[in-house]
Amino acid sequence: MVDVSQHDLVPEHTVLDEGSVDDVLEEYDIDRTDLPKIKRADPALPDEAEVGNVIEIVRNSRTTDEAVVYRLVVE
Repeated sequence: MVDVSQHDLVPEHTVLDEGSVDDVLEEYDIDRTDLPKIKRADPALPDEAEVGNVIEIVRNSRTTDEAVVYRLVVE
């Protein structure tokens, strides 16, 4: 079976620690539940990701080189 999380086209997914989550939420003046969602079953998620974690996704971007987005892990 292919591990899609290791595929070249899948952007880097990282579980944020609570301190970093607080910084992100404060920066954007939002609550955790306001973040876009990602399902726990998504094969691109790291194995250690749990429901309620916030994931940082770093994608390649034509205009800014890198685009950073955040997702809340849900069931």
